[in-house]
Amino acid sequence: MTRPVLATLGLGLLFFPPVVFAYLDPTTGSMVVSAIVGIIASIALAVKTYWYKIKGFFKRDNKTDSTSEETPD
Repeated sequence: MTRPVLATLGLGLLFFPPVVFAYLDPTTGSMVVSAIVGIIASIALAVKTYWYKIKGFFKRDNKTDSTSEETPD
C-alpha cells in the first residue's frame, strides 16, 4: 500500500520541481565533462583488465569432452 503512495510522491517531485535561483559558473560544465571522461576511462580500463575473462565468457565451445562418451563393453 505504501509503494503506490511513494511512487506517486516521487513522480510528483520529478514533474513539479520547486523554483530555485541558482548560479552555475562556467567551470561547472568542464567539471561535468571531466567526470564523464573519467568514468569512461575507468570502464575502459576495467574491460581491458578483464578482457580475456569477458571473451571466454561469451565464446562458444564446440569441442566435446572425450571422457563423456560411452565406451562399448
